[in-house]
Amino acid sequence: MKIKEHRRDGVAILEMSGKLMGGPDAESFDETLKTLIHEGCKNVIVNMDKVTWVNSTGLGILISGYTTLKKSGGELKLLKVSDRIENIFIVSKLYTVFQSFKDEDEAVQSFA
Repeated sequence: MKIKEHRRDGVAILEMSGKLMGGPDAESFDETLKTLIHEGCKNVIVNMDKVTWVNSTGLGILISGYTTLKKSGGELKLLKVSDRIENIFIVSKLYTVFQSFKDEDEAVQSFA
């Protein structure tokens, strides 16, 4: 998995690509979030447009990130979740936890 970061209106947008499956991915994602929090950026959008697969450990990574940001007074939201991965969120009931958007502008504005 690769993570690219850019910011808009004080919101960090993390563009993830590849498979979200744990191991080094968890460490990389966690470090990225800790750095953002340290810099005072507590609102994060995870763009999953280029994520091809998520397993249970990958879901755990997202839940951990969500919890980390919540404890810091921020939020984690999802962007461009594929139908295939969205089905995993529905089956696992995680769609009730994560706010998900199809449009980046709408996602950024949701923090206002």
